[in-house]
Amino acid sequence: MKVGAVIITMGNRPAELRALLDSVAKQDGDPVEVVVVGNGSPVPDVPEGVRTVELPENLGIPGGRNVGIEAFGPGGTDVDVLLFLDDDGLLARSDTAELCRQAFATDPELGIISFRIADPDTGETQRRHVPRLRASDPMRSSRVTTFLGGANAVRTKVFAEVGGLPDEFFYAHEETDLAWRALDGGWMIDYRSDMVLYHPTTAPSRHAVYHRMVARNRVWLARRNLPALLVPVYLGVWMLLTLLRRPSRSALKAWFGGFKEGWTTPSGPRRPMKWRTVWRLTRLGRPPVI
Repeated sequence: MKVGAVIITMGNRPAELRALLDSVAKQDGDPVEVVVVGNGSPVPDVPEGVRTVELPENLGIPGGRNVGIEAFGPGGTDVDVLLFLDDDGLLARSDTAELCRQAFATDPELGIISFRIADPDTGETQRRHVPRLRASDPMRSSRVTTFLGGANAVRTKVFAEVGGLPDEFFYAHEETDLAWRALDGGWMIDYRSDMVLYHPTTAPSRHAVYHRMVARNRVWLARRNLPALLVPVYLGVWMLLTLLRRPSRSALKAWFGGFKEGWTTPSGPRRPMKWRTVWRLTRLGRPPVI
């Protein structure tokens, strides 16, 4: 299988980007083709053979990654598999690309693989980086219902069948939108603890737009993908969870502003998943109400 990699950057972490590119170059098997997308910024110096695309404006995470996909032909079809890697990450092992090839080759239903993210100093995996409800054991691999955006591999046939990431989301929940569409299309998603991306431990709330985007995109996610009966249940559960976490007054104000925005702005095309997909998600341990 031919493997490519998409890396988006704001150009502000040149040393980390270079280390990541070196780790990709050291992968076993056939070389991994790489495209680095400068998302509204110039791309720092990269090794020979690495392709670059510089966008005049920041298109957000899904928009930037979609440009990277298209750099490998329509829907990424010049390759069989695409890796999506954060520019401040680092592939911990040299066999990750080869493990991806083997996984996709042996399981024709497998569409997406979510890697394990570990802190480079402690080796710890944050609970939020295990894409399932039962997240206490990050070393257990399993089928899952979503994946991690900056540490994954996608079979490009998935994009051909269900489309790319939702550009309009800009940041937050774009992976779950794609995951739900992929599952509805008959594909499966695996979390693999043996495929590791080193990444410094961070809090998602470090992004200034975090609370607004999370709330807005949660509403869009439901409006786009869930059967009508489940939309109020899903959003009601998440509102309750948000309140139970007792965010600060300013964070809560931003969250409710984003929640309102999710209802008052276009969410993109609505393609509600089949009820059998709801049951599949439930059997996989995460019904689409949480």
